This record gives sequence, C-alpha cells and structure tokens, in this order.
Amino acid sequence: MGGLYRACPREAAMETLQTAWDAGLRYFDTAPFYGFGLSERRTGDFLRYKPRDSYVLSTKVGRLFRPVPEDQVPDHSYVDPLPFALDYDYSYDGIMRSVEFSYARLGLNRIDILFVHDIGTYTHGVEKTKLHFRQLVDGGLKALEELKTSGVISAYGLGVNEVQICLDVLREAPLDCILLASRYSLLDRSAEAELLPLCRERQTSLIIGGVFNSGILATGPVHGAHFDYLPATQDILERVGAMEKIADEGGYPLAAAALQFPLQEPVVASVLTGTAKPANLTRNLDLFDVQVPQAEFARYAPYTIVQELG
Repeated sequence: MGGLYRACPREAAMETLQTAWDAGLRYFDTAPFYGFGLSERRTGDFLRYKPRDSYVLSTKVGRLFRPVPEDQVPDHSYVDPLPFALDYDYSYDGIMRSVEFSYARLGLNRIDILFVHDIGTYTHGVEKTKLHFRQLVDGGLKALEELKTSGVISAYGLGVNEVQICLDVLREAPLDCILLASRYSLLDRSAEAELLPLCRERQTSLIIGGVFNSGILATGPVHGAHFDYLPATQDILERVGAMEKIADEGGYPLAAAALQFPLQEPVVASVLTGTAKPANLTRNLDLFDVQVPQAEFARYAPYTIVQELG
C-alpha cells in the first residue's frame, strides 16, 4: 500500500483492499512508515464506511514524521512516498504524539492494536538500540498502558523482525501480542527455542509476517531469489532447494507449506501477507485451501536455520 520498491497507484491499493474484504479478511495492518503516511491514509479511506465492529486494525509507533521539501525526502525504498522525513522516538511523549498523528491520517476513531515498530539492533544497531530500549522502558510502555486503559487502543505489543528485542521487552513488561516478521517460518526458526515458550507462559499472541522470507519460499531457489531482503546465499538456495523437493514429493506447492506452517503453533493467532496486487492476494488465499498433511512439516526441520540473537 505504501509503494515499497515499486509505485502503488491508489486505484491498485483500493482494489487490493476490496479483494481482501470480499474474500472475508477482516484484519488490516498498516504503519506510518509505509509510504511515510500513505498506507495509513489509504487504509483509513477504505475502512471509513465499513461497520466498525466488523474488522480489526493495527498500526505502529516509534517514528515521527515532519514535512520537508521533496528533494529532502529520505530514501527508504518507497516509490512516491509522501513528503516527510522521520525521527525515531520511543518515549512516552513520542508514542502519544505518534498515535495522535495516526488517528488523523487514518481518519478513523478507533485503533485496535498498536505495535512498537522496528525497535532493535536490526534497524538501529547496538548502541542506538540501548537508547531506544531505555526510552521504551522508562516511558513508552507507560504510554501504551495508559492508551489501553483509557480505551484509545485495545491492545499493544511489538512489530519487529528480530527475536532478542522481544525477549528483552517481555522480561520487562507483559505484551498482548507481537507481530514478528520472518523469524518463525518454514525456513527460519529463530523464535522457536526461547520466544515461543515465553509467549505461551506470558499468554502473548504472535502474529507472523514474512512467511515467505522475502520471497524465496514462494519463488523457490531461482536466480535472483531473495532471503531476508538480500540476494540469497548459496547455503540458503540449497536449503530451499531441498525443501522444494519435499513439497514436490508431497504433491503440494512449497508456498502452501510456508503459509500454513506458523498456524500449526497454538500461540500464533494470525498470519499476515503484504501485497499490492489483487491477483497475488488471491493466489495466497488459495494456498490455504491446499492440503498439507501435518506430518509433512517435520520433514523440513533438517533444512531450517536459526539466526543468532542480539
């Protein structure tokens, strides 16, 4: 919706959202970062006249935006973003301002879930993460709890693609849910050893994004395949090649196994897929109807990876 890597015209965004609605999907996730406000505006425009109790909406905090001339808009791989620059702020005041701005961009009067977005070393490096973590613990979490208690939001958690920050925050405070991208997939099991048991213990739900690990579990080990936002290494290509062989032997697409795998874990409440094309969305939804025997998932274990924490 925000034009990541390629332009997403408003008409295409609205058509994709309508396709999702017509297919019965009722959970929509957005963020200020996606298109520098563009995704929130489009999502809000689409949902504005839908019955409010008929869907769940999540957005994110942690980045604040300020207007700048078009030639000063930073490059974060969005095509035709809105003319803003960003500052990171996970403090009490920063989160309060961020959610206020999100309500204005969305044009809606209720946000169900608020995720603290991209806090951790993957985005910020070690030293800046220490600063942002202290901001969150010293004031940001208080802001989130006040927003929930007052009814401004219904739940809060983290929206990240690394495991260690989830463990660190969960050890400081309870979270309702975590949107975790790419770290609990058919290929990448980094969340399995510590985070899943801790979520079960704390009754924290997981929402899993990035189930195709930047596309390679959908495309297979083809030339130019990506893993974790970068060209796949030879090791990853070989692992996915072995996985593709298992799927071929089982008579189902590897993408179907990838999409269905996280839902075998009871702590996982939902799976998110991001697309700006109705055809891609329909194809992904069809993968849920493919029969993948539960016993098949164990066959993939020898080819999985676990990325180092921290």
